[in-house]
Amino acid sequence: MTLLRNFLGRWGLLLVVVALWELATRLAGSVYFLPPTRIAAHAWEIWLTGPPARLWLTDAVFADVLPSLGRLFGGWLISGVIGVALGLALGRSRKATEYVGPLLDFFRSLPTPALVPLFLVLFSLGTPMQLATIVFGTVFTVVLNTADGAASVDAVKEQTARAFGIGRLDWWTRIVLPAAAPKIFAGLRVSLSQALILMVVSEMVGASSGLGFQLVYAQQQFEFPDLWAGIVLLALLGYLLNTGLLAVQRRALSWQQRSDQPAQAKG
Repeated sequence: MTLLRNFLGRWGLLLVVVALWELATRLAGSVYFLPPTRIAAHAWEIWLTGPPARLWLTDAVFADVLPSLGRLFGGWLISGVIGVALGLALGRSRKATEYVGPLLDFFRSLPTPALVPLFLVLFSLGTPMQLATIVFGTVFTVVLNTADGAASVDAVKEQTARAFGIGRLDWWTRIVLPAAAPKIFAGLRVSLSQALILMVVSEMVGASSGLGFQLVYAQQQFEFPDLWAGIVLLALLGYLLNTGLLAVQRRALSWQQRSDQPAQAKG
């Protein structure tokens, strides 16, 4: 009974929305808005009816879904490495922040989709252009969150570390990084959602494969089952990616919970 209550508490609203969607679309009978059951059946057909040797994955998965995921994770990882390194440096240097901060604010304000034509000129069609779009659109989120976290090192810990003459490597790995870790993960989670959106945008104009390309192609060919299947897949990907990264964050930051327990016990 408890399991059922927990399940309904978490997924009940979604089930109601899906049921209403199913009922409304069947009553309307529109060719543009399909019932969820038909979308699910079509998605199964185009992506999960391959041979058992390939885990039942079809050619469409290897031609479109996996390349999109490769671009997504490639751009996001590049953005994460650059953003965390630059953010840590800026967060621990007030002068650097004063000089670089206005420049970061300027570039952060630029709408990345509007720069896609520029990236097309600089990198031409293909994966480099898509990676550039994803990296540019996500790196500033990581930089600013990381810098904010690096600047929030507890003053007592900082003074204690200096009093004990802690080495430079230990300073970064045992003082700065643990203090900045929650903000780093916050930036990575937001940037992952941004990367998914920008992956689709970049593939809509600069690719011959991928989920974004297939969405445009389905819309042009009036293949609405393919269009809706792609939209639902992107929504599922966004949820699964966020859930997975949140699980990694909780595990990586479990040290915070352990350190907070003694303080709560004393209180």
